[in-house]
Formats: sequence, C-alpha cells, structure tokens
Amino acid sequence: MEIKPKTKLLDLLNQYPELEPKVISMAPPFKNLKNPVLRKTVGKLATLDKVAKIGGVDLNVFINELRLGIGLEVIQHVIDEVSISLPDEAPIWIKGKPKQIIDGTAMLEAGGHPLKYINKLMNEIQSGEFVLLKTNFPPLPMHDAMSKQNYLVYYNVEGDQHQSFFGKQ
Repeated sequence: MEIKPKTKLLDLLNQYPELEPKVISMAPPFKNLKNPVLRKTVGKLATLDKVAKIGGVDLNVFINELRLGIGLEVIQHVIDEVSISLPDEAPIWIKGKPKQIIDGTAMLEAGGHPLKYINKLMNEIQSGEFVLLKTNFPPLPMHDAMSKQNYLVYYNVEGDQHQSFFGKQ
C-alpha cells in the first residue's frame, strides 16, 4: 500500500495500525480515532490530505513522517499552487516553482527537524532546482549549514513569514 495524499485514513490504519499514535500526535483533532464507530465513519471519508489540513500540519511533513514510521522512503510532492512574491533583486535561480515547499514551523511542532529533511532533499534535486523552507523565524543556522555544503541560499521575509530558498548549482 502506498501512503499518499489521497490514501483513505481507514485503509492506512487497517494496514498499519502502529501509525495510529503518530496520526493522533500530528493531527490532534483525530484523537477520537480510538472510538471504533468514529474510526470507521471518519476513516472511510478522510483522506490523508484532509487529515493534515484539519490537523494543521504540512501535508508533506505528515505524509513523510507516516512513511518513515513504517520504513518507507521520503517522497516529494509537487505543489501546483505556489504564490511566492519576491523582491526584484532576488536571484534568477529562484524564479519559477520550487521542487518542494517545506513548512518548517509545522515540522518543528510535530517533533521533526528541517535540517535532516532538507539535506536529504538537496541530495535528490537536480542542478538548477531549489526548495523553499517557510518558517516563522529566521533559520540562520540552516542557512549556515547549507552554505557550508556549497548550496545556493537566498533569504526573504514577507510579513511574519520567513522564506529560505536552497538551490543546487
């Protein structure tokens, strides 16, 4: 069974019951999954993308944490709707669509850490591609770590959202 955004929650939990605590910890509104009646009704209707949205967790983080929980590899999701406004002086290498957008704030709240995840992504992307890390704080140690590995780094603040772009030459 694949664990993807359109996977039904009930199918996931029937196949991998050990993931129930992880689902509940990452998406607390689903704590009632322990009730068999609610589990059956909600689980049949809810897809993982809906669980992530209702739970307030980044879909990519949610899916990949579940996959890692059963020993599957991390997968990348292409995000179709990307609205990134950049200043005119932004470097040319970040024009276009990021390979992946990571919600670093949600990842940290879920107990994950963006550095390890982004390092893995940077090994997988091609030259000329980039990823975007969104946080509610300036992740300066992450910038330093990426720079030391000779990745391209660009940082932009838009309101209270911090955008860190990491690219491969």
